[in-house]
Amino acid sequence: MEENEPDPRFVLANERTFLTWISTSLALSAGGIAIAVVPEGVFVPWVRTLLAVVLVLLSAVAAGSAYPRWRHIDRALRQDRALPPPALAPMFGYGVAAVAVLALLLILLAR
Repeated sequence: MEENEPDPRFVLANERTFLTWISTSLALSAGGIAIAVVPEGVFVPWVRTLLAVVLVLLSAVAAGSAYPRWRHIDRALRQDRALPPPALAPMFGYGVAAVAVLALLLILLAR
């Protein structure tokens, strides 16, 4: 398939999105580490570990999927094809929401 040079604005927007996935990955990782070191009196240890593991796993998936997603979008832009759907977005949205709701419930119940 023939490749064209896409509008630089779209290429740069794709790069910004890639960098946003990387910074999101760093934030998820930092959140997981922060929860892992919360004092034992705040959360039950196995719940604290579960929340930390979920956040760090989401971090790994975000970082691991950032470049392939950038590459697929770049290829679609250059071949003037439809952009691929954001397949992982629901997993991140629901995953972070689940961790937040569980943490909120545990904080409220601990008081």
